[in-house]
Amino acid sequence: MRTLSPNSRTLRGVAATAAVASLAVSLTACGADSDAATRTRTDAAGTVTVGALSNGAAEETTLKVPEVKSIRAELPKSITRRGTLVVGIGALPAGSPPLNFVGDDQKTLTGSEPDLGKLVAAVLGLKPVVKNSTWENLFVGVDSGKVDVAFSNVTDTEERKRKYEFASYRQDNLAFEVPKKSTWNFAGDYRNLAGKTVAVGAGTNQEKILLEWKAKLAEEGKKLTVKYYQDNNATALALNSGKIDASFGPNPAVAYHVTQNAKSPHPTRNAGQFSGAGATIQGLIAATAKKDSGLAKPVADAINHLIENGQYAKWLAAWNLSNEAVKTSEVNPPGLPLDNS
Repeated sequence: MRTLSPNSRTLRGVAATAAVASLAVSLTACGADSDAATRTRTDAAGTVTVGALSNGAAEETTLKVPEVKSIRAELPKSITRRGTLVVGIGALPAGSPPLNFVGDDQKTLTGSEPDLGKLVAAVLGLKPVVKNSTWENLFVGVDSGKVDVAFSNVTDTEERKRKYEFASYRQDNLAFEVPKKSTWNFAGDYRNLAGKTVAVGAGTNQEKILLEWKAKLAEEGKKLTVKYYQDNNATALALNSGKIDASFGPNPAVAYHVTQNAKSPHPTRNAGQFSGAGATIQGLIAATAKKDSGLAKPVADAINHLIENGQYAKWLAAWNLSNEAVKTSEVNPPGLPLDNS
């Protein structure tokens, strides 16, 4: 499937500030060949630095991650002989902070997703080779074997399982962003939106969910006003000026905005989350490999090793994404059903 994950369409538009706008130039400058590898930071063997060159989007943290031979032994022999793990990232052309974007040196691909790819590679005793591409070519790379596994905010869906195998590593959540001084919280109940004005991106999964809540409230004789703005700058101005009570978008984008706004005259906060898959199932983001490649299990085991030993929690905390933690990485867990993929 070549469409974005349910909340990714908005994440692809996160680059709204001048600083992030410059990332588009930098990413494009990596080469017209969308399969070209982007420079990534190299750490000493057994260590991974997460949050490097993040321009304040993360707290740089160096983690010790020794190889686990028992998990490495699960890998296909072709991978162990080669000694590298080719990690696919779909960040072109503009990146999606905090998930994947060019760092403040204007050269190095950083973000929570390439960082997790490097952590998994360390557990497997492999050298990470990060390839950056457009979203569409990310899957072309996996299909062709040029990419071993994608770490790029891919939602686990039943439709995608026809071609790919998954190792889950993060919840797929939406979130409400409000001014820090606001006392309102979503608290998981759409009825708390009664009387509120909320901005949302047109054509996104979050719009679909918000309009469903609006219809429910209307049936109850209550009003929810939905607003649309041209870009994230306009939405931020509306939030700061009180024209809207909240904006509704992907949780990672909200986490990034909150981090970037923390020291500004208009700080914001996360006022509550909701599964990107809707009320019936918790959406999951998963490492994505070609079906029957034999990679999903060792990758899941590597992630579970990181969970058990605390590096996973430190990775999420560095990127302000602790509220998307999973208790365990699962191989091919239930995904979005075919009628919602």
